[in-house]
Amino acid sequence: MSGIVVFGAQWGDEGKGRFVDYLASRADMVIRYQGGNNAGHTVVADGVTYKLHLIPSGILSKGKACVIANGVVIDPSALRREIDYLAERGVSVDNLYISDRAHMIMPYHRELDLLNEKKLGDFKIGTTGNGIGPCYMDKVGRTGLRMCDLMDEESFPAKLKKCVDDKNEIITKVYGGDPLDYEAVLEECRAHANYFRPFVCDTVSMLHEYKEAGKTLLFEGAQGMLLDIDFGTYPYVTSSHPNTGGVCAGAGVGPQVITDVIGVVKAYTTRVGEGPFVTELLDATG
Repeated sequence: MSGIVVFGAQWGDEGKGRFVDYLASRADMVIRYQGGNNAGHTVVADGVTYKLHLIPSGILSKGKACVIANGVVIDPSALRREIDYLAERGVSVDNLYISDRAHMIMPYHRELDLLNEKKLGDFKIGTTGNGIGPCYMDKVGRTGLRMCDLMDEESFPAKLKKCVDDKNEIITKVYGGDPLDYEAVLEECRAHANYFRPFVCDTVSMLHEYKEAGKTLLFEGAQGMLLDIDFGTYPYVTSSHPNTGGVCAGAGVGPQVITDVIGVVKAYTTRVGEGPFVTELLDATG
């Protein structure tokens, strides 16, 4: 068994996707272990350009199990669009598996992300506005909704009602925004539940089954290590651990699984978002 980690050794956008695509040919399973749809990997295969945000780049290699693990935060609407996008290009997602423990990005997360950035003004972080930070906040605050919650038709409505009511208080009273309609959000979520039911499973058990069978696991990181919540250029960072340390908790495996680590760099450095940046050009050339 071998476990290969591919991660960005700068601020992201180093070209990790092409390395994952290349290595996927010799792997049995490709696992995305952190981040959300604020990240993106562009891969060119057989002359066709694919832009992926949540689905592992290994999806372009036939017969490879592709896992969106528990450390990822999932926007169900964005993931459905990505699946449809691949289907339009003839790419099957029959080998896609989604962790039942992955937290969901809800409409109120996106709204709070945008409202908070606006409120911060000159001190804004420069987020993508996709709700990743607020979702991770709820995960750590133990108030988040997971894919397994979405699958439970009986208990989900009450859990969602509490979340929407709590977030509407913040949206309206703190930020002066417009409240979300609970019934509309519930209807949207029910449609998501029916759509994703075939994909959601216990991915941790799957990973360990592959490990015990001597299979090769390829872990795909998003963003870059200098955006790590602990070790990056705080506070202008992401909300997860893009480095190798994020693999174990983000996928549910022990450190002994990791046998090879590939850090991807590029000759010149760029970053997305706000904050100070070493060697930044502020003149016409920059």
